[in-house]
Amino acid sequence: MFRTIRTGSPKKPALLVGLPCGTTRLPKSLAELDESHGGRIKAAMRSRMFKGGLKDLVIQGDDVVLVGLGPSDELDLDLIRQLGGRLVGHLHRADIHGLDVRIHETVPRKIGDADAVGQALAEGMVLANWVVDFFDGKATNRSNASGSLSIGSGDNRMRGGLRRGIVLAESTNDARKIAATPPNICTPTWVAQQARAAAKKHGLQCRVINFAEAKKLGMGGLVNVGIGSANKPCMIILEHKPKRPRPDHRLALVGKTMTYDSGGYSLKISNTMKGMKYDMNGGAAVFGAMIAISRLKLPVHVFGVLPCAENLVSGEAYRPDDIIKMFNGVTVEVTNTDAEGRLILGDALAWTCRKIKPTEIIDVATLTGGVVVGLGHFCAGMWCEDKSLRRRVEAAAESTGEKVWRLPLWEAHRTFMRAQHADLWNSGPSRSAHPIQGAAFLSYFVDEDVPWTHLDIAGVSAVEKADDLHVVGPTGFGVRLLAEVAARTGV
Repeated sequence: MFRTIRTGSPKKPALLVGLPCGTTRLPKSLAELDESHGGRIKAAMRSRMFKGGLKDLVIQGDDVVLVGLGPSDELDLDLIRQLGGRLVGHLHRADIHGLDVRIHETVPRKIGDADAVGQALAEGMVLANWVVDFFDGKATNRSNASGSLSIGSGDNRMRGGLRRGIVLAESTNDARKIAATPPNICTPTWVAQQARAAAKKHGLQCRVINFAEAKKLGMGGLVNVGIGSANKPCMIILEHKPKRPRPDHRLALVGKTMTYDSGGYSLKISNTMKGMKYDMNGGAAVFGAMIAISRLKLPVHVFGVLPCAENLVSGEAYRPDDIIKMFNGVTVEVTNTDAEGRLILGDALAWTCRKIKPTEIIDVATLTGGVVVGLGHFCAGMWCEDKSLRRRVEAAAESTGEKVWRLPLWEAHRTFMRAQHADLWNSGPSRSAHPIQGAAFLSYFVDEDVPWTHLDIAGVSAVEKADDLHVVGPTGFGVRLLAEVAARTGV
């Protein structure tokens, strides 16, 4: 893969164009380009290797790359994003280091303008170019990344889209990197260090509430979940405050950041502990989104809140039957120490409501196995009772290809979470409506007048099989979605 992908004006770029299935004559929009490239677009179109299918790609000479767009009535931005993911490997193998992107010339306008097409294509290329190679040792058989790819266009709108797509995908890869870092390195303190470094680099403000301060503040959820580990918990607050923010908007993004989850005394068994370094992927998404929001200079006041802990077993660790008091005074009967994410999120949500006083909150978490059973790896679960915020999240998800599906949250679900010996229990007496239990529990920590969305990304935050955009490991799901929601806030 390439060491870097950036926008620029390469001196001798290859021309990137696309044609849909069934194309028999070169469209007028490509005729002039074909002439300036010696008829090589026509030559590529007539190749036996090209039928216009989504996976068709022909490199003609060293200056024309023709890709298939599939059936015109099926094409969308997500398929263009996947096309970009497949393209980057071909370019590297062909030793092409500069690209003049004109693919928008043959993409129907109803799918998106040059700006949107450029963004989707660049996102796919940069997402697919990322690998987990930062822990390779002397015995690695992996080839080193080499060279750089410069992508540009003769169309100003396309160039703008390419630039934005690279920023969003690089920010997603920032999230993927901290998510992929193993738990012997990625501790709560380490995450705080990364947040401070990112804040300094990208012009964010950063504050860290340490363990001692969390105890003084009465954050019983965060303190008890993390107290069993030698790596004590903390809460990280990132802030993007533009000079002229859109008035009357303070968006808060809250991400579950469990750097490792053994299940505590409700210990995970049968090798289900493997992969629990990804229990911080909600927090990683917020981390990456804050970087993207800052780099894009969005005119919205945004906070990123990361409650960060490690759930381990020790003589100090919390137990089933414990009763703990949360930041907002709600008491919780612990029935399962493996339902820990909602405890740290509860404190973070309550603190956010009281201290930040947001106009809207979105929380992101790998919260339940139940959402994986219900929705699989196809989409995230979404709970949102506010129509305006829900529509914005759904529109952002449609735009970024990070799909969500709304699930109900009724008063009956909230009542189900009421406990025998405290206000609430952290896990109900049965697995009935299991993913909804998590949302119902969290609802007690959000002020009633604050629009709130809960996203359970347990099924989509990592992949076990590589696809067009992702190697095995974390996907960074939510970074682009949250940044898009922020971009639409107050518009």
